[in-house]
Amino acid sequence: MTHPFLDLAPLSAARFASVEDRVARLLDTRQDVVIMQGEALLPLEGAIRGTAAPGTTALNVITGPYGQTFGDWLRDCGATVIDLAVPFHTAATAGQIRAAFTEHPEIGFVSLVHAEAATGNTNPVAEIGEVVREHDALFYLDAVASVGAEPVLPDAWGVDLCVIGAQKAMGGPAGISAVSVSERAWARMAANPKAPRRSYLSLLDWKERWLDGGRKALPHAPAQLEMLALEACVERIEADGLDTVMARHASAAAATRAGAVALGAGLEPYVHEAREAAPVATTLRTPAGVVASELVERALASDPALPLAAGGGALAKEMIRVNHYGADATPGAVRGSLTALGAALAERGLDVDLTGALRAGEQAWR
Repeated sequence: MTHPFLDLAPLSAARFASVEDRVARLLDTRQDVVIMQGEALLPLEGAIRGTAAPGTTALNVITGPYGQTFGDWLRDCGATVIDLAVPFHTAATAGQIRAAFTEHPEIGFVSLVHAEAATGNTNPVAEIGEVVREHDALFYLDAVASVGAEPVLPDAWGVDLCVIGAQKAMGGPAGISAVSVSERAWARMAANPKAPRRSYLSLLDWKERWLDGGRKALPHAPAQLEMLALEACVERIEADGLDTVMARHASAAAATRAGAVALGAGLEPYVHEAREAAPVATTLRTPAGVVASELVERALASDPALPLAAGGGALAKEMIRVNHYGADATPGAVRGSLTALGAALAERGLDVDLTGALRAGEQAWR
């Protein structure tokens, strides 16, 4: 008995390398790209542990929960960490980064999340990258949520370590991820006596056993199904055109934001400025006295497939996330989400304008 998911010929090293090359083209990078066999937390942690040697002074920008995690890893590596905490309703600025360097010129590592799907903000990486380059610090970027929804350009922005995952805007698998690595970052790892070696977290193992050998022999059996799914999602993006895919996400964000404002009842965008709002997901603040998690639960009762979620942790009381990414970056997903939220608010006796919300959403779709 055969099965299309099980009885597959082994994935060759050449095919594995070809997928890496396609990911590199997606990022418009000439840096080395390593596809790692696990969810994006694997290269996110591996890149920090490889480059943040004891004695490193790191500027860790916090615009959401992942920035907090990066700070924990950096401290565990023996780094001195300067946390730049930015309110979740806004984004970091190049001016804030420059001020941090002025106060702490010893900073040699900067960690930043591009788009925070959890809080709905997106950071101006190009502008921040200019400041980081001026001070010759290593630049680490989490672009897991942003890739496919907005431009991600490691070379143009001076990013030394750029981690991506396929499970959000790319519309691909969650069990595999990738990181682009600059020559500066490789050198920093090679000089770090605490960099993971002979470890699942080790990027140096991939460099020495895979890249330095000309990508002829894989260091271990690949995650075959995830690799094929990643290949398929990259093919789909290539067929549609990356600009088209990003435009869909931008339209979904604009339509959701406009529709939520028009809906009324006190529902409002969590991120104050539209230019600081991530195209991958829109976060909304609930009206006073309305618990976000309860409102989402009621909205999902009408259609559990809608891309709605409450914020994590304490944000579950006040934040709704509309995760309009990947397959849900569509007018239908936006209309469905606005309709379900409008009905849930109306059940609580609040005055909503669903017709106006749907009209505003349609008009905002670009």
